[in-house]
Amino acid sequence: MNLDKRCAGLLLHPTSLPSGTLEDAGRWLDFLQAAGVSIWQMLPLGLPLTGLSPYQCASAFAVNPALFPATSRVDMRRFSPWHRSQAHWLDDYARFIVIKAQRQGAPWTDWPLALRDRDPATLAAFDRAHGDALREVMHTQFRAAVFWRELRAEAAQRGVKLFGDMPIFVAHDSADVWAKRELFLLDADGQPSVVAGVPPDYFSETGQRWGNPHYNWAAMQADNFAWWRARLAAHFEWFDWVRIDHFRGLAAAWTVPANEPTAIHGQWVPSPGAELLQAVADEMGELPLVAEDLGVITPDVTTLRHQFGLPGMAVLQFAFDAHADNPHKPENVMLDTVYYTGTHDNDTALGWLRALPHSARQHVCWQLGLGEAETVSDEQIADAMIRTVLHSRAALAMLPLQDVLHLGSAARMNTPGTENGNWTWRFDWADLPADLAPRLLQQLQHSDRCGPPDSS
Repeated sequence: MNLDKRCAGLLLHPTSLPSGTLEDAGRWLDFLQAAGVSIWQMLPLGLPLTGLSPYQCASAFAVNPALFPATSRVDMRRFSPWHRSQAHWLDDYARFIVIKAQRQGAPWTDWPLALRDRDPATLAAFDRAHGDALREVMHTQFRAAVFWRELRAEAAQRGVKLFGDMPIFVAHDSADVWAKRELFLLDADGQPSVVAGVPPDYFSETGQRWGNPHYNWAAMQADNFAWWRARLAAHFEWFDWVRIDHFRGLAAAWTVPANEPTAIHGQWVPSPGAELLQAVADEMGELPLVAEDLGVITPDVTTLRHQFGLPGMAVLQFAFDAHADNPHKPENVMLDTVYYTGTHDNDTALGWLRALPHSARQHVCWQLGLGEAETVSDEQIADAMIRTVLHSRAALAMLPLQDVLHLGSAARMNTPGTENGNWTWRFDWADLPADLAPRLLQQLQHSDRCGPPDSS
């Protein structure tokens, strides 16, 4: 994906809109247009199964119906051709949802064996007995797809591109793993033998044990990555650009024995990411992907990203150390970068600043050219962080709305490695000052980031 024109975006998940849904997305697009913001980035739109995390969902293809206005009306005469184009995932997803509802949410590995192991006669009988419920699940996905198609057209009219997010792994208790067990490393009972995560890092001393099953790459290579190609094609139908979360997993993935309680005792296992991305590129040409390449990144990950011309990421909050080669420092950020003040996994800029000891806060001020820490407020430092990102060499500057609004830690979206209090923040329209859009517009004009991004 080429990022030849400087542009800027705001990071805001639909659940953080005042309604908590896409009901007021039109008003949000109006604000973005007025502010000269040309990118709306959001988190994955899938249906969370347990908790609220959009990174552990019931399907790699389905969206969360709760995000979409229940009152939307669509022409159901168009459902049949849409269903035919989506049947490769939709039929099994509907079965998965209806069975789970009947079994009080039990994971598919705890279902009766005939359902767990997808006995054809049992599934056929289930389809006959529950046709209405299955059709309702499918119709709900169709209504969401039609709504989104119209929303994307509205965004395009306002010069706004939609930037989505795709978790590299899928949840074990998902329609994809139940329906295509052969594509994952599972035992005879459907349980993962190894699980995904990351080793100890900035966010956690014990690493993060995500629990997702690993892919059976040999099986995926056998059909030229058909499932992956379909998954990416589905995302490209919804978004102009897509971020691959944990992109380094396409070079090598941290593999943890399933019986380990933490992610400490794992190992890096190579992945055929180059073959996968080449198969997708052969099918569709240039890849509108962004690589989330944060953390400890080895040369093979960077080589893979450059091989396919994918922008990487940098985060200003990670820039304030003594290492001159730190890729997050403004002077080291390259054109092919999406530069953030912070991501959904970081504290807000203001919350992060307030948690710093005085010496670190002073260092931040010096690095930002603000002088002595005692002479500037936290809000002034946060504004300097925004200016730094906007005036950097990065082709795309991304700002979480929380940082633009000078919000503290109470507005943090997610704290990795924790289960409570995440994914719940939302703003109110009254939180947007009347002069915010024109102030943002002026900032983007001064940093040469105003206007629609490159069309590629």
